[in-house]
Amino acid sequence: MLGWALTFLIIALVAAVLGFGGIAGAAAGIAKIIFVVFAVLLLISLLANALRGRPPRA
Repeated sequence: MLGWALTFLIIALVAAVLGFGGIAGAAAGIAKIIFVVFAVLLLISLLANALRGRPPRA
């Protein structure tokens, strides 16, 4: 998912350099949304792993 965010960020930068303002803005918006979703899922995953813990070995 982070790869998709980086892909849309690159698309936005290329579109901005070429002067396509609407496409650049849309791609940048999509990249931001995907990055936030990625960050939230990462935090949930880290918390779930920390709370689950590991049982002691016998």
